[in-house]
Amino acid sequence: MKPSEISFTPVDNHRLANLCGALDENLRQIETALDVGITRRGEHFAMTGTVERTRIAAQVLRNFYEKAADPLSLDAIQLALIEAGHKGAAHAAVPSPALITLKKDLHGRTPRQNEYLINIQKHDITFSIGPAGTGKTYLAVACAVDALERDAVQRIILVRPAVEAGERLGFLPGDMAQKVDPYLRPLYDALYDLMGYDKVAKMFERQAIEIAPLAFMRGRTLNHAFIILDEAQNTTREQMKMFLTRIGFGSKAVITGDVTQVDLPKGQISGLVEAQAVLNKVRGIAFTYFDSTDVVRHPLVQRIVNAYDKHGKTDKRRGDV
Repeated sequence: MKPSEISFTPVDNHRLANLCGALDENLRQIETALDVGITRRGEHFAMTGTVERTRIAAQVLRNFYEKAADPLSLDAIQLALIEAGHKGAAHAAVPSPALITLKKDLHGRTPRQNEYLINIQKHDITFSIGPAGTGKTYLAVACAVDALERDAVQRIILVRPAVEAGERLGFLPGDMAQKVDPYLRPLYDALYDLMGYDKVAKMFERQAIEIAPLAFMRGRTLNHAFIILDEAQNTTREQMKMFLTRIGFGSKAVITGDVTQVDLPKGQISGLVEAQAVLNKVRGIAFTYFDSTDVVRHPLVQRIVNAYDKHGKTDKRRGDV
């Protein structure tokens, strides 16, 4: 296969060094993410792979070279590579809504992430289903912070089933926050990132942010709130119905989960799995389905997800024989 080539002239060794990174680490990241091979001699780069992949790689190198007056961070490189992999998709023109958070450049990195953000803004109940790393929880928290900053809601309520504790939270040490902290850590991390630690602490003091263990939600009506139910694949069918019927006036709810990671006892139906069949045609409820192409983490995570999916399908076929 004839390699695709690109050169940068006039030569700027400072930019070239920043583009390539220490020991060509940045080039290795591009190779892994885009499934191409890259060799370099001075300012000349040769890429091997499919025509489409080498075309994208060449454009990525040009873009990074323009930004390489300063060293390129690994995070910036990996995020840019994710976006580059989605360029040219038929629905890539879906715009990303503007959100008010500490992250000024926060936006959907893939077309489906943009659709997810739009679904949350347009619907009172939104389900997001897909593998780890697709931004289900982080973007839900971003929308909750945005709604609170715009005074569209009065509080944020974080909910998560504690399957590992058998929902017997009363037997765990500490107060309520300490009992459920380990289960809500991803939500906390997103809040700190999007609002800042001090502001989050003040919001907790004012009860503008509330922890509501799923087991203790019965009997409540949640008005003017942005409610996030995370890890919803670990709800029972009864818990899911109970949660959805807690939603009051002026509230939004986002339910996130990965139906391939159910930790319920064997034979028990996941409330999230059942909700897809029961609610998929209910007006006012949106479903966003993510897959491995939406993973916004290390490039290898997408390949890991694909490998497990492929292995699972192979096992299923063997079981059908």
